[in-house]
Amino acid sequence: MVAMPELPSPTIAAIDAWHERKQEIRHYPFIRGSAIGHQCERALFYRFRWAHQPETFTGRMLRLFQTGHRDEARMVMDLRNAGIQVQDRDPKTRDQWEVEACDGHFQGHLDGIVEGLLEAPKTPHLLECKTHNAKSFAQLKSMGVEAAKPDHMAQMQVYMHLQGLTRAFYLAKSKDTDEYWSERIHYDPIHGAALVAKAERVRAAKEAPARVSDDPEYFLCKAFNCSSYQVCHGGAFALRNCRTCLWSEPIENANWFCHRHKRALLREEQAGGCPNHLYIPSLVPGEQIDADEQSETVTYTMRDGSQWQDGGRVAA
Repeated sequence: MVAMPELPSPTIAAIDAWHERKQEIRHYPFIRGSAIGHQCERALFYRFRWAHQPETFTGRMLRLFQTGHRDEARMVMDLRNAGIQVQDRDPKTRDQWEVEACDGHFQGHLDGIVEGLLEAPKTPHLLECKTHNAKSFAQLKSMGVEAAKPDHMAQMQVYMHLQGLTRAFYLAKSKDTDEYWSERIHYDPIHGAALVAKAERVRAAKEAPARVSDDPEYFLCKAFNCSSYQVCHGGAFALRNCRTCLWSEPIENANWFCHRHKRALLREEQAGGCPNHLYIPSLVPGEQIDADEQSETVTYTMRDGSQWQDGGRVAA
C-alpha cells in the first residue's frame, strides 16, 4: 500500500499564525552589539537609519527563538548548580547587564558575568551562552568560535572592551544532543576598539557606506537573504521617516535632532517623518543631478533615465 502524503495540519498552522500575530515588529533604535560583527557596514547603516521594514519571522522560527531563550536560562542554572557564581543581572540596576558607546547609539546586553570557573577560578569572565544545531555545533567544536562564529566572537570582544573584562566564557549547547562545549576567549584590545570605531562610523555616516560587494549575486547579499537587499541592490526606495531624512542626525544621549525644525525628535515620532522629508541622497535609487536650497528640492536621474524631484517647500 502506497503511503499518502500528509496534508498540512490546520492546527499547527493556527499555532504558527498565533505566534506571527504576537511578534513585535519594530525598528531597533540602536546599533546592536549582537550585530556589530556583520561584515557589511552598509547593512548596519540601513538598519540604524530604518531604511527598510524590520525583519519578520515565521511561527516556526519564533518558537525556535523561544526555545533558545529557555535553553540559555537553563545553561545559567546548570552553571550555578556546578558551583559557578553567575551574575545575570547588574547589581546596580537589577536589570540585564548593558553596555553602550557612540553617545548611546550603540548598545548591547550581556548574558552575565561569571566567577569561580574551574579553569580559572580567580578571573571574572564575560558569559556568552549560545545554542546550535548539529551542523553548527560540529563546526564550532572543529574550528573554534573565532573561525566558526566570527559574529559571536565580535560580540564578546566588544562587550569585554566596554565592560573592562579580560576573558570571556563561551558556553555552547547542541539542540540535538544536549551536549555542552565551551571555550575561554582572551580579550583583544585592538579587535574591541576596532568594533567600537566601526559602530561610530555607522553612527556618524552622512551617506550609506560602500557595499560589501557591488555584485547583487554576492553570497552575503543574495544567498544570506540580507534584509537590506532590495534597498541596496534591488532599486527600492528607502522608507520615509526621520532617520532616512538628510535634515536629521544622531546626537548625544541616544537622541536625534532635526535641523529643519530645530528640535530633538522623540523616538515614537521618528518613524512617521514629516512633510519636509528629504532623502539622504544615497538612499535614492538614482543619481543626484541638482539641489535647490531655496525650494528644498533635490533632483535625480533614475535608473530608467527619467528625472525625479524629491521635496518641495512645505510650511513648518
